[in-house]
Amino acid sequence: APVDELAALRIAPGAAVIVENLETGVALPDFPGCVALMKLGNAVSVLQDLPWLRDIPAVYWGDIDTHGLAILSRARRQLPRLKSVLMDPQTLLAHRPLWGQESAQHIDAVLADLTPAERAVFDGLKGNVWGHKVRLEQERLPWDAAMQAVREALACMAGATAPSLSAPAS
Repeated sequence: APVDELAALRIAPGAAVIVENLETGVALPDFPGCVALMKLGNAVSVLQDLPWLRDIPAVYWGDIDTHGLAILSRARRQLPRLKSVLMDPQTLLAHRPLWGQESAQHIDAVLADLTPAERAVFDGLKGNVWGHKVRLEQERLPWDAAMQAVREALACMAGATAPSLSAPAS
């Protein structure tokens, strides 16, 4: 949707999930009261144009590669309280069989808006600590575990057990 149309929406979501890739966004389950934004890539600066997004809990889930972490840093510049999920060293190292390679790594940059743990992942990827141009694409992660991590991150940001963010009843 055009950004100006999104900005004009009179909505008050309780939380937001921002994902790097279209496929991941389309596959997200319904989280009541939550909006999903997907496939912004390098255009994450448009997040600043959505007034209803500024003061709500928001999580970002992208690929674990140098470009994904650079996008996260730019997104956090717009939403300083943005919490990353599944973009940490533990996730990367636990899924070694699913790794691929970046065709080209992101240029060296300051990326001042990464947390120390995120910066450590970026530096490790740039330094080929785990292998040559390692990347872990978000859509390769086991879906049930990934959705549980997203739910937990949202609930944590919303303040413990937010009923609207819990898993749907079976």
